[in-house]
Amino acid sequence: MGKKRALYLPKEILEAVGLREGDLVIVRAEGKRIVVEKAPDPFLLAVSRKKWASTTVEEFENESESEQEEWNQ
Repeated sequence: MGKKRALYLPKEILEAVGLREGDLVIVRAEGKRIVVEKAPDPFLLAVSRKKWASTTVEEFENESESEQEEWNQ
């Protein structure tokens, strides 16, 4: 544990679990343990899940334009 409670993990451990500089991680407490895991890629997560809705490009564009108009007011 470093100053300001910074935690530095050994390179060997990071490599063993496939973490590299710049990766996003999720950190959580489980009782008295700290769990660090690689955050899933949002794109891969989106394409691997069962689809529960659908939209057309036109519907998406209309919604986007509507939102932008609200922000510009």
